[in-house]
Amino acid sequence: EVQLVESGGGLVQAGGSLRLSCAASGFTFDDYAIGWFRQAPGKEREGVSSISATDGSTYYADSVKGRFTISSDNAKNTVYLQMNSLKLEDTAVYYCAAVRSYGIAFDFTGWGSVGAMDYWGKGTLVTVSS
Repeated sequence: EVQLVESGGGLVQAGGSLRLSCAASGFTFDDYAIGWFRQAPGKEREGVSSISATDGSTYYADSVKGRFTISSDNAKNTVYLQMNSLKLEDTAVYYCAAVRSYGIAFDFTGWGSVGAMDYWGKGTLVTVSS
């Protein structure tokens, strides 16, 4: 059974940090790229960051570049999202998703778009307060 399980969400003050984890099982991790997406109330789901488990390449949305860092521990089949300098607008449910990869990270268009993901986790809530 394929599973993506997110953890690490919570309540944090603006300017603070959180580290999200995405534990994957049930598929060949090295053949996939893993992405973090988020969905704020009343908004569409959007891409945040992605990483290729094949070559370690990464991609970041402009809104999080310089503040968030994605990393992967292939031995543990786990992807992390370190979120620093959190802003109120980062409040959302954060989901991890996996797509069979071309060996690179994806940029949330085409084969990396929301609708193209093969597997999804159930999400973890991040709330940033003032």
